[in-house]
Amino acid sequence: MAGELTTIARPYAEAVFARAQETAQVDAWSQPLETLAAIASDPQVAVQIGNPNLAPGRVRDMILSVAGDSLPAELANLVRLLSDNGRLVALPELAELYEERRVASQGVRQVLVRSAFPVDADQEQELARYLSRRLGAQVELTVEQDSDLIGGVEIRAGDLVIDDSVRGKLKQLAHALQF
Repeated sequence: MAGELTTIARPYAEAVFARAQETAQVDAWSQPLETLAAIASDPQVAVQIGNPNLAPGRVRDMILSVAGDSLPAELANLVRLLSDNGRLVALPELAELYEERRVASQGVRQVLVRSAFPVDADQEQELARYLSRRLGAQVELTVEQDSDLIGGVEIRAGDLVIDDSVRGKLKQLAHALQF
């Protein structure tokens, strides 16, 4: 479902980002969007968003009231638009995509590195230098250890995925052999 939510949220996030640039509010809208995402991600609210017996307007009004008066008018209109189109469930993903776009506009790329084994500081710095050259931007690394990879690394930078893990290679082999 995450892939589907990304597909739904991406056009909204791009439009919101474009509007934020037009109004010079890119950084100012980051926190309110994060707040809206937190509200929509709350388990009690998330259940109500998916509740077919509850009018979408009630959920919208609840989100807006929790967000409070500090919410910029254009972001309140975004919540109304998402509600009208039955897309409130995509609000957390929209906020995440917006934040990625905001950071990227500053010349920084968020990169997740998952490794089967611990990565020391020297390896992390070397990897950051390599990825900075490859992506043509400053990178901000997040390194996680994941023993399920068996060996190697998996690197994710937005839509770019470099899977050089043993698990990934086994999946490719199984696919090639049609298992």
